Amino acid sequence: MKVYQTDEIRNIAIIGGSGSGKTTLSEAMLYEGGVIKRRGSIANGNTVSDYFPVEKEYGYSVFSTIFNVEWNGKKLNFIDSPGSDDFAGAAVSALSITDTALMVINGQYGVEVGTINLFRYAEKLSKPIIFLINQLDKENADYENVLNQLRENYGSKVIQVQYPVQTGVNFHQMVDVLKMKMYQWKPEGGVPEILDIPASEKAKADELHNALVEAAAENDEALMEKFFDQGSLSEDEMREGIRKGLITRGIFPVLCASGDKDMGVRRMMEFLGNNVPKVTELPAYKNTEGKDIQIDPEAPASIFVFKTTVEPHIGRVSYFRVMSGTIKSGDDLLNEDRGSKERIAQLFVVAGQTRQEVTELKAGDIGATVKLKDVNTGNTLNSKGADNKFNFIQYPNSKYRRAIKAINEADSEKLMEILHRMRAEDPTWVIEQSKELKQVILSGQGEFHLKTLKWRVENNDKLPIEFLEPKIPYRETITKSARADYRHKKQSGGAGQFGEVHLIVEPYQDDMPMPEIYKFNGQEYKIQARDVQEHPLEWGGKLVFVNSIVGGSIDARFLPAILKGIMGRMEQGPLTGSYARDVRVVVYDGKMHPVDSNEISFMLAGRNAFSDAFKNAGPKILEPVYDVEVSLPSEYMGDVMGDLQGRRAMIMGINSEKGYEKLMAKVPLKEMSNYSISLSSITGGRASFTMKFAAYELVPSDVQDKLLKEYESQQEAE
Repeated sequence: MKVYQTDEIRNIAIIGGSGSGKTTLSEAMLYEGGVIKRRGSIANGNTVSDYFPVEKEYGYSVFSTIFNVEWNGKKLNFIDSPGSDDFAGAAVSALSITDTALMVINGQYGVEVGTINLFRYAEKLSKPIIFLINQLDKENADYENVLNQLRENYGSKVIQVQYPVQTGVNFHQMVDVLKMKMYQWKPEGGVPEILDIPASEKAKADELHNALVEAAAENDEALMEKFFDQGSLSEDEMREGIRKGLITRGIFPVLCASGDKDMGVRRMMEFLGNNVPKVTELPAYKNTEGKDIQIDPEAPASIFVFKTTVEPHIGRVSYFRVMSGTIKSGDDLLNEDRGSKERIAQLFVVAGQTRQEVTELKAGDIGATVKLKDVNTGNTLNSKGADNKFNFIQYPNSKYRRAIKAINEADSEKLMEILHRMRAEDPTWVIEQSKELKQVILSGQGEFHLKTLKWRVENNDKLPIEFLEPKIPYRETITKSARADYRHKKQSGGAGQFGEVHLIVEPYQDDMPMPEIYKFNGQEYKIQARDVQEHPLEWGGKLVFVNSIVGGSIDARFLPAILKGIMGRMEQGPLTGSYARDVRVVVYDGKMHPVDSNEISFMLAGRNAFSDAFKNAGPKILEPVYDVEVSLPSEYMGDVMGDLQGRRAMIMGINSEKGYEKLMAKVPLKEMSNYSISLSSITGGRASFTMKFAAYELVPSDVQDKLLKEYESQQEAE
């Protein structure tokens, strides 16, 4: 392969909902570009995109696939991303790395929730979008209906470049109103016959051509003046206007195809090569310091690793975009994130698992290398003279969690190695070894996301595992003040143990004033705060420790031991063993012995005094509550709202958004365990949701009683 210059490179993310036909379309592009000699099929498990064993097993894309096609002197780099919302991280990564999105829509089903979610991701990243209505050869395909849906959702920016003469089994002709030609295919597709537009289509084609000319002219003042003067634009001028409109997201062109029958694919690639903005025409990427890094092949080289895979017989494959400069095989680079040096022994351009070695890649290009020693997804590698660091891929929050364990406990360490390796491949996995819950918690994007991980661990790594219901990280706190004292005394020959602690506990909020007097059972306790220590807790909230000892009843050297005892009890709360938080403890009195007092005595006295006081201070259990946002078709609103209310949800609001409803609620984490499965069942897979931690809130009394009984039973069993 020749070395492509920066201005000859086009980077395109292929996105679309499940079943839109992205994998089959990619096969047709690879075939037409001469990259493969024969098109594969999903049924036969021999496509370029879905080449991992788990993808062949389930018949859907799990990973994004990078491939390129040389077409009319341009290098078209594609990243084909999975359609399922469970693998949204791959789509977000593809959109972040590329410059334009090709949104593939199933001509039978039209705009679905997957389309809307992916459009939202692209919109957030300000990426140009081209719509491709695919599968127009299918019996139930309805081009006009899909077009109307696009216009309802995205307005007048949706502009037809092509339209089919017929859809369904008779689809074999398409009118291109940019070229003002009709394309006609034989049953096997491929190279079309290019004809003049027949009289029966001329009026419609002229009308759409004028609409396209006007839309192209609107994006450039010089073109607009020329349009007003002459009433039309040349094909090259229209391309310039379309490209500028894509850059500003002022135009969303609509193309047509049947990827399965290889109809419209060649023309689509020609359109992409001519109209997709050059990498230098789009906004520069910013490094972590907020500085714009220009796509300049003459600058010092920086590459950003956006994807990692581990493949049989090869090992680790690192996929990267050249952010600046020119990268060559044999270059020595510095990993800006890890401080390690790496040598790029080989450079490749790829088509799925097929690699073609190249000598160099210019700024803006996408490539791969193998066997880097210490490089993970998200790392930046720099040549001498560059000190960039990039971190522009913002993955979606997790929304499905399970505890995971090896069937054989002896394999636990091996399982953790596998999970961390898989997270390097897919950063949307979140792995937490919870000391609090005594579980390994695996969080991902949905049930299918975790299901594919389980298949891979058990089939690729031959390690049997199981998923369990994750425990909930409850918290304990108090709602009123209480007082307690405790004497620890132990004598067993020789030096004994003695320590006595008197303390007060009360609920704490930031900037809460310190009372001078406390009253318990008619008795007043005057407080003089000699020292106040504020300890932020790693699990959230605070412990405020107040020394109010007067008269030397406890020596100052024992106070750290008292604090240690209290902190130890907060790590295992008195109610359910959960972490305690937001408590102020005032140590105001006590006793010590000149011989028998020591640190352990006061640690135990402090621990037990705190536990007794806590239990009398109106103790309450707090639970994590999440902000949940559900996008759904309006016809399912009643059922979805009813389901959420059955999960103790507090409905916060409902917004209408371009044909779909957006429902906002606060829901306890305990109730979200199987929500993705339930939502899919209620809506037939047409809804999606996001969730984000909001706060800890008090559990209702009946839930607290149930939790206390469960903990009591557990303690008795142990």
